[in-house]
Amino acid sequence: MTRTDPTSKRIHLTRHAQAEHNVDNDYTIADAPLTELGRKQSRELNEMTKNGVQKTAELLVSSPLRRPMETMLLGYPNLKERLDKAGKPVILLDTLQEVGPYPCDTPTSPISALSSSNNGIFSSLDFSTLSPTYASKKGIYAPERGSERARLVRKWLRDRDEGEIVVVAHGDILRYIVDGGQSSRPWGNAESKVFTFVSASDEDAKLKQVDDKVAPPDSTDEQTSSEMAK
Repeated sequence: MTRTDPTSKRIHLTRHAQAEHNVDNDYTIADAPLTELGRKQSRELNEMTKNGVQKTAELLVSSPLRRPMETMLLGYPNLKERLDKAGKPVILLDTLQEVGPYPCDTPTSPISALSSSNNGIFSSLDFSTLSPTYASKKGIYAPERGSERARLVRKWLRDRDEGEIVVVAHGDILRYIVDGGQSSRPWGNAESKVFTFVSASDEDAKLKQVDDKVAPPDSTDEQTSSEMAK
């Protein structure tokens, strides 16, 4: 694969669909799963993208928490199937996990429990990419290192050869990735926005938005855990 100029890349950053902690404003729910509405939002996302980015994207990446993984499975199923057949399975990127220290933002562990959760819907995913400390909220995963972690994600995306990448993650970490820290940028549940890189070599691998958002008809605008905790 020929490496794409970073300033020509299309990075589709997608927030997970509605999850239980969003509805209850309860950040103590461990690795909060999607609600029934969240699953509906994800299926709507699929309808809106199946004839577009799902036919053209070259990589699918997800945070290793249950809500983005289920959003990914329901929202981008054709893309996942196509890439699986091409030998490019979903990459679970532990640095994409949500910023906060709360139970809702901490991945299920150990990996065996994460793989078998949600009635086994994640069992076919490749968890070998996760660090042994992926669920520790320590080191690079510590909340106070959110900006640093977001920078690592941007550089990782910029260094990939693929020209079009779909990323499914969380509201706060997406703001850190795009804005360098916590911001007021709105990001609805199951909403996706398209970005590219400002340059091929700047130290921070800054992004800029290049296309309108895609948001399902039932997209909701619940608070992220950092907003709930204020």
